[in-house]
Amino acid sequence: MTSPNFRIFGLRPTLWPTVFTIPALIIILSLGFWQLARLQEKQALIALFEARISVAAETPPAADRAGAEIEFQRVIAAGQFLPENEILILGRPFDGNTGFHIIVPLRLGDGRVVMVNRGWIPEKFAKIDRRPEIAKTPVGPVEVNGLIRLVREKGRFVPDNEPARDMWFRVVPAEIAAAAKISAQVLPYYIDQLRPSDDNRQLPIGATTTVSVRNDHLQYAITWFSFAISLAVIYVLYHRRREKDQEEDSDASS
Repeated sequence: MTSPNFRIFGLRPTLWPTVFTIPALIIILSLGFWQLARLQEKQALIALFEARISVAAETPPAADRAGAEIEFQRVIAAGQFLPENEILILGRPFDGNTGFHIIVPLRLGDGRVVMVNRGWIPEKFAKIDRRPEIAKTPVGPVEVNGLIRLVREKGRFVPDNEPARDMWFRVVPAEIAAAAKISAQVLPYYIDQLRPSDDNRQLPIGATTTVSVRNDHLQYAITWFSFAISLAVIYVLYHRRREKDQEEDSDASS
């Protein structure tokens, strides 16, 4: 119960609707503003990608340059793949089809090793001997045209890698190198190999030079703010209707 003379925004608030509505509004509005913050982060990430994708390719940078300033940098890495140390990243759908990303260590000419995400293959080609020849990792000297990717923090719902069971959910070069017992220096970033052209679907299907990052945060923010407005309107209408009923009851009893 509240004081009969207490009003806020012209309404006389009641206890339990207010106890429910105020915290709910705070939570919903917080989610809306969080989505707006994520929108700004994603827009900055897309702008960074577009700026760096147009820069001429370089050789893979040194390990001590593995900071944010090199992410999405184009590189051409010359060396030889180590196909015996290939792993598959689980749970990677493409166009509604289940599949994997193929990660293969590449030994560079100077002896360093960098992990290369060669691209996506469908689930039926998980075993190497079932793959078409074009999807198999090439043997001998190669040049990989790709983009540098950094190892980001693990998402809340992403499982930990389980090297002992050969189950991999994210690319962590140090973990992959340890499982493969690679003794050479392993670069702390990895390379997403690019497709020959953006419309090329040759297996494995590599990365593209066009932005493919989902950015639905504005729609999510609008949805949360719409919930907040709806809840506020319901709260106001409830109290106005309650006061009107009380006035009518008072008039009827007079």
